[in-house]
Amino acid sequence: MEFEFKNRYTIDDLLNIMKILRSENGCPWDKVQTHESIRTDLIEETYEVCEGIDANSPEMLREELGDLLMQVVFHSQIETEQGNFNFDDVCNDICQKLVYRHPHVFGTVQADTEEEVLKNWDALKKKSKHQETSTETLESVPKTFPALLRGEKVCKRASRAGLPIDGANVFIDRIKSAVDELDIADVDENIAHNQQILGNILLSFCNLDRILKTDGEKALTYSTNRFIMKFRAVENEVVQNGGSLDKLSDEELSCIVDSLFSTGL
Repeated sequence: MEFEFKNRYTIDDLLNIMKILRSENGCPWDKVQTHESIRTDLIEETYEVCEGIDANSPEMLREELGDLLMQVVFHSQIETEQGNFNFDDVCNDICQKLVYRHPHVFGTVQADTEEEVLKNWDALKKKSKHQETSTETLESVPKTFPALLRGEKVCKRASRAGLPIDGANVFIDRIKSAVDELDIADVDENIAHNQQILGNILLSFCNLDRILKTDGEKALTYSTNRFIMKFRAVENEVVQNGGSLDKLSDEELSCIVDSLFSTGL
């Protein structure tokens, strides 16, 4: 098997390495993989890229972007072997899309503000995907997205379609009213009812994220991480005092819960 070892490799080398790994005399694991078998790997690598961004670590981001790029090359190689398309086709398609979607840069269209750019982008995207109605733009948001992200994108597209859903106070009131509708008297008998209400509350929060220009995924991730840190501090304190969480009184546990879910910064 011919392979040239180098001090520095390029995208062409990555494509060649993947081709070798998938070849008859290549890696026993790599050569039997399919789109379906490495689907989860693609998702995991994407999240690890996000972790590198959140950690503000150039070193981590550089490594994780490489892992994500390898996944793109992996899927492209599988399609190359099947004669459908190759990595160059993938590059060509995204280049053509970027040029088409930026007529204010590569053409004569005038767009001086971010709002004008997004408006033109949406119109061109709708045209290229042959979407004739606003509903089709909502349906095109991938169902495989995390529910929070999907909810935010659907609300954003509904707003761009002209739906008057931009009042923050209105949606805060809607959330408060929905919380009052939750039936906690007999939870076991009202699971379906409460799930529907909670779903409406969460979707309202998705729209509120959009209105307040916040990132719901990032906000929830931050709060979850903060919850874990506070939980660790509480548990360490209890252990240092010779106790354990499961031995505390209801009153003590109630105070702990109040502190863990407090909104104070």
